[in-house]
Amino acid sequence: MKATRALHDLGQSLWLDNITRNLLSSGTLRRYIDELSVTGLTSNPTIFDHAIKNSGDYDAGIRTQLGKGRSGEDLFFELALDDITRAADLFRPIHERTCGVDGWVSLEVSPLLAHDTKTTIAEAKDLHARAGRPNVLIKIPGTREGLPAIEEAIFAGVPVNVTLLFSREHYLAAAEAFLRGVERRIDAGLPPAVGSVASVFISRWDVAAMGKVPAALNDRLGIAVAKRTYKAYRDLLNWPRWLRACNAGARPQRLLWASTGTKDPKASDVLYVKALAAPFTVNTMPEATLNALADHGDVGAVLPADGGDCEQVLAQFAEAGIDIDGLAAELQDEGARSFVKSWNDLMEVIASKSAMLERTG
Repeated sequence: MKATRALHDLGQSLWLDNITRNLLSSGTLRRYIDELSVTGLTSNPTIFDHAIKNSGDYDAGIRTQLGKGRSGEDLFFELALDDITRAADLFRPIHERTCGVDGWVSLEVSPLLAHDTKTTIAEAKDLHARAGRPNVLIKIPGTREGLPAIEEAIFAGVPVNVTLLFSREHYLAAAEAFLRGVERRIDAGLPPAVGSVASVFISRWDVAAMGKVPAALNDRLGIAVAKRTYKAYRDLLNWPRWLRACNAGARPQRLLWASTGTKDPKASDVLYVKALAAPFTVNTMPEATLNALADHGDVGAVLPADGGDCEQVLAQFAEAGIDIDGLAAELQDEGARSFVKSWNDLMEVIASKSAMLERTG
């Protein structure tokens, strides 16, 4: 049995952290679903930037949108929605079979809105309506300004993938925003089962700590933070307030491991996949990591619900001079800035390709 199937059977959802038009048209995504137990997909501005910049697959679509008078951000979202809805249709049978637990695809609001609550809410509603699929999650960053937008989106019935979470505290703030939205729906007599995942980024912790701690601690910080967050997740699932919402028909917001591609060339290429095996969670992994797992990976021990040794490990990092809370804030800010850079790069690619295609007819 492939490790991908073993991980799926353990109860963890495997999502692909990639989307390109070629993945869709070549049948590769379909194969990943059939052969590698992939049950969902995530995207971000960097992924779309690389996909559009490094191929001619989107040229015909750009020409079509230019003919309709679209440009810039509006043109991009038309291209992205085409890919996202095609992927959503592939995952729709899984979504229906699991009664909405799995089979999701994600599309992000403009990263320029990371600190703009009002416009984030409006764009999340608009993108979900334009997608017209029940299994599309709209990605909203779990920044201070993003949290009210998450609550409002959930209250409006828009499924949300909360992104850019880096710590237990970030996760708990996102979970609180989600639950407030659900409780407001219950109070308003609306169906409370609105899909959501909370995406905690892992590998960036270890990149940030590399060279600042003893070698024995290399590649251990992200996993320790994940274990601490997983304990909070399991505790929250037993929280009386949450159980009351479940009794009214709400669905839990699942914890998702993001940024699970190994960055350290000296470490295992499936380091974070093996270490973060846990039922009722999601691991969204880059294509190379997914294929490595299928080729030579194995499933490790299930994450302990009590966090295992996370506090002892985190104490060692504190002794080595790592301020966990301070670094979490830095990583979230850096993540937001990097997505803005990717977005700006993407808009430049759209503009240059548009100009070239208009010149060549």
